[in-house]
Amino acid sequence: MEISREAILRKTHYGLNIYAHVLRHYYQGETVLSLSGRDCKPAKNPFNADKPTLMVKVVDGIATHTDTEEAIAQGNGFDFASLHFSLEGQALLDKINEELYLRIGKERGFYHQEETQPAVAIPEIQKPTPPVFSYFKKPVSNVKPSRQVSLIEVYHLIKGNDFATCTSTLRNISEPKDARKYKAQNFDYVTFSGSFSKRNDANLQRHSGLLTIDFDHIEDIPTLKQSLLNDHYFETELLFVSPSGDGLKWVIPIDLTQAKHQDYFKAVANYVSHTYQIEVDQSGKDISRACFLPHDTDIFINPKYI
Repeated sequence: MEISREAILRKTHYGLNIYAHVLRHYYQGETVLSLSGRDCKPAKNPFNADKPTLMVKVVDGIATHTDTEEAIAQGNGFDFASLHFSLEGQALLDKINEELYLRIGKERGFYHQEETQPAVAIPEIQKPTPPVFSYFKKPVSNVKPSRQVSLIEVYHLIKGNDFATCTSTLRNISEPKDARKYKAQNFDYVTFSGSFSKRNDANLQRHSGLLTIDFDHIEDIPTLKQSLLNDHYFETELLFVSPSGDGLKWVIPIDLTQAKHQDYFKAVANYVSHTYQIEVDQSGKDISRACFLPHDTDIFINPKYI
């Protein structure tokens, strides 16, 4: 399936996410676009000596730009991406689809349905509401949640320094038994699949629509991580290195109107085994499965939430 400009615009808030993606390459850790209505405040322009001369706004359903010093020609998100990637035409569209993990043209879920987006006008540029679930304070023997958190909150917690010390300490423990004991006592955790009054499947209050797949003892984490991000059937919501440092936690969305949680888990586990020749941790079939929160500065979150 050929990638079209229209399909990309529907999945990037009129193209605003294209600008944000390119700008993050130059200004990591900074707020690259500040949105007010459909216009953005002046932003740094990497093609004009980093001066705050880039003006971005949405006009007739597409994000466009000008430079107050006319350092670059007036254009749209595709033109701006072309300056960065040095590509044009279909090659540029394919690159944007790949870089932003838009998954246009890829099948989704094990029902093999083509992913489509309705061509409708959105009254305001809004980010989707991130899923919420229960957060538990250490140790793991504590089964009463302290609060509810969202996916974006957990992303920032893992990316930040909150769990840096305990993660470093754990990875320096050589004895497996001691490591398991330390992890159980010193890591906060969440139940990605839902909110609970008490951590067991019977006390589920609301399912989050998320499923966590654990990969343990992986020899080549970067390669597997990239493969999962480019998976043909499952969209990645969150992906990070496990507390031990030798595994991955892959959080994906599921549609409970199509199948039960446990059925989804079995289908995904079989798919992973067939596609990647990796057996996943079977404990993921439990809705109340605890997931310890480590430190990972390279954690991935679906760009639609940022």
